[in-house]
Amino acid sequence: MESPVPHEPPIYRRIADRLRQAILAGEFRDGDRLPGENALMSEYGIARATARQALAVLINEGVAVPRRGSGVYVRQFRPIRRHGSRRLSREQWGTGRAIWDSDTTGRPYVVDDLTVTRETAGEDAARVLDCVEVWVRRRRYSVDGRPVQLAASHFPAELVAESPITVPDTGPGGVYARLRDLGHPPVHFTEEVRARMPTPEETAKLGLPAGTPVIEVCRSAYAAGGRAVELNKMIMDAASYVLQYDFDA
Repeated sequence: MESPVPHEPPIYRRIADRLRQAILAGEFRDGDRLPGENALMSEYGIARATARQALAVLINEGVAVPRRGSGVYVRQFRPIRRHGSRRLSREQWGTGRAIWDSDTTGRPYVVDDLTVTRETAGEDAARVLDCVEVWVRRRRYSVDGRPVQLAASHFPAELVAESPITVPDTGPGGVYARLRDLGHPPVHFTEEVRARMPTPEETAKLGLPAGTPVIEVCRSAYAAGGRAVELNKMIMDAASYVLQYDFDA
């Protein structure tokens, strides 16, 4: 009895596979324009709809991004390795270093869209922080010129009132060093992690291609005695991160 012939994937999928292999091999680099619909039609003798499908595969994978009226471009990015425990250690912020220095390991990063406001606590902040009003620090982080994370840190208003936490520049070591100065240094952290699709606002602020999910990390920081001193909600471009957590057996 003859063995069945393996089913060959459709032509648009095979073209997408070849383009992906070319990207991984370095033939196309981050920001390079991929062959357009006309070029693919000529090279493979296919219809425009098929060429469009091939490019759509890469766009939906987050490997490429379309630019209206210009073409489809490679979207490669060396992932940020976010080490869950090391980045939050007292050795990091306690010596005046920024947490993000641990994440980026020398890569250039920028913080923008920074706002600091006093607000009525939302449901999650009121529950975790046990307060009615909070100071909220919202910002966006970009690495190598690409937006990768949105963050909103909430602090009990009465705890941080008139401290550097309520102004844009918190000084060396960031908010955790300033909480230490207030007599409430964090001694324990809890993080909850989930993946989801982004909201339209998140898609716009992070410049996400269609179909790219985000990672939502919700971190609570606790001082001695179990008092919650911060609730930080972070939205990350899932294609830009590797989350690393170390555990003892």
